[in-house]
Amino acid sequence: MRQIILFLATMLFCSCSADNEAKAETPTMNKIYITIDGQTQSATLVDNDATRELVAALQNAPITVTLNDNNFEIWGALGRSLTTKNEQMTAQPGDVVLYNGSNICIFYESNSWSYTRLGHIDGLSESELRTFLKAGENNISVTLSLAEPTGIKGLPLNPSPVREGRIYSLNGVKIENPSKGIYIKNGKKVIL
Repeated sequence: MRQIILFLATMLFCSCSADNEAKAETPTMNKIYITIDGQTQSATLVDNDATRELVAALQNAPITVTLNDNNFEIWGALGRSLTTKNEQMTAQPGDVVLYNGSNICIFYESNSWSYTRLGHIDGLSESELRTFLKAGENNISVTLSLAEPTGIKGLPLNPSPVREGRIYSLNGVKIENPSKGIYIKNGKKVIL
């Protein structure tokens, strides 16, 4: 009996370990970042085919689209089609949805229609959403990405002798006495 219990415990441990390894190998990304006019907000994604396809596309590069106001949302062509799972819903302020498979809509007011839900912008009030989304404006440049922008525009390709050897933080601030961490030195990331 003892051997059977020991065998079952070993099998349970092995199956749990294999399950955890499989989960670790399949990262889930449930956030994207939306940048408008230098301001960035995170959005939490729902889990569906459309969001998985969007995340896969964003792993290659950020996507920049031009959106226009529609009196309750900003919307426009995403530049690609995603798998739809439309459902009749009342979109709320902050909702990010797919319309007709290839248009993205970001709401600052409510609207009822058949959409594929993508996600929701995190933590903004309705008035903050209106400001962030440039409500009432057109030709709004919107960038979707998987990583929050760092604000670093780049370093000169040929650093001057005065700058050579200096160490900068990832925010671009000159560091006199760096501690352990990741920095920029001579235009490249270094780990100290």
